[in-house]
Amino acid sequence: MAAVTLEDWQKMRDGLSYRNQAFIDGKYVNSASGKTFECISPIDGRLLVKVAECDKEDVNRAVIAARRAFESGVWADQSPAARKAVMLKLARLIRENEDELALLETLDMGKPVTLAKAFDMNGVADSFQWFGEAIDKIYDEIAPLGNTALGLITREPLGVIGAVVPWNFPLLMASWKLAPMLVSGNSVILKPAEQSPLTAIRLAELAMEAGIPEGVLNVLPGYGETAGQAIGMHMDIDAVSFTGSTEVGKYFLQYSGKSNMKSISLECGGKTPNIVMKDAPNLDAAAQAAGMAIFFNSGQVCIASSRLVVEESIKDEFLEKVKAFGQAAMQPGDPLDPNTLMGTMVDKTQTARVMGYIEAGQKEGATLYSGGKQVRQNTGGEYIEPTIFDNVKSNMKIAQEEIFGPVLSTLTFTNADDAVKIANDSVYGLFANLWTNDLTKAHKMARKIKAGTVTINNTNGNIQLMPFGGYKQSGIGRDGSLHAIDKYTQLKSTHIQLD
Repeated sequence: MAAVTLEDWQKMRDGLSYRNQAFIDGKYVNSASGKTFECISPIDGRLLVKVAECDKEDVNRAVIAARRAFESGVWADQSPAARKAVMLKLARLIRENEDELALLETLDMGKPVTLAKAFDMNGVADSFQWFGEAIDKIYDEIAPLGNTALGLITREPLGVIGAVVPWNFPLLMASWKLAPMLVSGNSVILKPAEQSPLTAIRLAELAMEAGIPEGVLNVLPGYGETAGQAIGMHMDIDAVSFTGSTEVGKYFLQYSGKSNMKSISLECGGKTPNIVMKDAPNLDAAAQAAGMAIFFNSGQVCIASSRLVVEESIKDEFLEKVKAFGQAAMQPGDPLDPNTLMGTMVDKTQTARVMGYIEAGQKEGATLYSGGKQVRQNTGGEYIEPTIFDNVKSNMKIAQEEIFGPVLSTLTFTNADDAVKIANDSVYGLFANLWTNDLTKAHKMARKIKAGTVTINNTNGNIQLMPFGGYKQSGIGRDGSLHAIDKYTQLKSTHIQLD
């Protein structure tokens, strides 16, 4: 029976076992060095397990296995129908094991288990299923060369690809990369973040059960400066797809230039403006959405609506509504409690980072409107209450830098042009929200906002069905939709002379 109560989840936790090794060439193995690192739960500070710490030698071993599998054609040369069957089976296995996977995610990085199950694991299964279903519906092209020649435009897998994923949605972000990589016929080396490796390690076992051949999927837990760098610099990795900070994303661009010019796709930082105009169709709904959009996952979301850009005439009324929602619905609680909607920071380092930004906001002259404190410290966990700043200026640190925590910065405007100017006053351009009842105004403003996605009267885009990625320093390339496959295939032109 699925876990439904706090006691159910606690009982499951107490009986849980952890996979903690690397997965290379179809087998769980220790790191070549024998080193491990501690996996600490931010819920209560307890040691969950010690995990294999992979480095350059482990990357070499995984690349050899992945390359051998790719060149043999054991996966790449399977028919689309055969690969489809494996991907759909993997989706089913994820659904069958969703309680375990959700619990691992929660213990590892502190998100509420109810959301880990309903949002994360459901999304993971959907991703593998969606791309699995798409695999035999993607057609090649014929160029219009006339009757004397035949021009074929075909897609081929890139080969061996590195996938480096963040800690905030560990398995969901992995699925966004793995699903299109695998359906395209590639072999993959997945490096989960050191803060949250447990679900990726477990996924490898489910993938083998589904029928992914040995060597096609390898999982290497480890640190960015060792395992991550080794992936970026490896001469026999054809591409790297990275999701994480802009700072680290730039490292991968450098690694590519210093190695084999491997293809790099990046989904990096964001500083989403949430523009609320006085003619918004429902201010109560907009306020609840604004609160959820910054406090969901404790603000550890690349598209978190961290800049509330609200029309001056409704600012006081609207801000009070957001504050009330945060206080009523989004107070940090035990992530294993099904009633909890807001959990923890991922670790002590992130807690200190977020508290540093809260201090900086006050020093720069912003008004701490609500929150701003660590809570539940007696648990040993990493909890910060929902925090709202008022009277924020665009040049302040809290308005410019990605905090990655439950901290909302409020700025005001008096007209649409001013709102767009504030929205675009950022090095980031990943996501933007706009609330207005005027469709013409919404369309014109959306065209001017420099962001990969603009949502109108909501704060969530359909990332599975639409391209997702950023402008400016938010990245290169797109996840989601069939466009994701563009990153993991290359086009070949074949000219056949008939006359």
